[in-house]
Amino acid sequence: MILDRFWAEARSAVPTLPVAVPEAWAFGATAAHADELLTLVLDCAKTGTASAMQDVKADGEPVPEVGQASVILDSRGQPRAVIVTTAVDIVPFSQVSAEHAYSEGEGDRSLAAWREIHERFWAEHCQGADGFSEDMLVVCERFESVFAP
Repeated sequence: MILDRFWAEARSAVPTLPVAVPEAWAFGATAAHADELLTLVLDCAKTGTASAMQDVKADGEPVPEVGQASVILDSRGQPRAVIVTTAVDIVPFSQVSAEHAYSEGEGDRSLAAWREIHERFWAEHCQGADGFSEDMLVVCERFESVFAP
């Protein structure tokens, strides 16, 4: 299995990674998003991501935890990178910080661009029943890319 081989290679390079293969996932809601955001990770421009708390709940996913490893997939489902979560904050959309916006690496990396990009994204792709709002809770995750062959 490709994921098992990738994880073995990652653990060989970074022996502190856990033995068990972690969750593998792609950024965004479309193939184009997945590849665009993965490229930002591979270029070391993206060290943060954000999820709507209502989507996390709708998907039945746990909130990320500090120290948690993830395998990042490209649009074809191929493993391309390993990230480790370094911080998690849950805040209303209107209180996401400029520092977090910058960490996501998108657009001009400003808070204004982050808000525009994410409001549009969640208005179109939010799975939660409440949809987008200024006071919706956002899971702001910071991470370190630890392996990207």
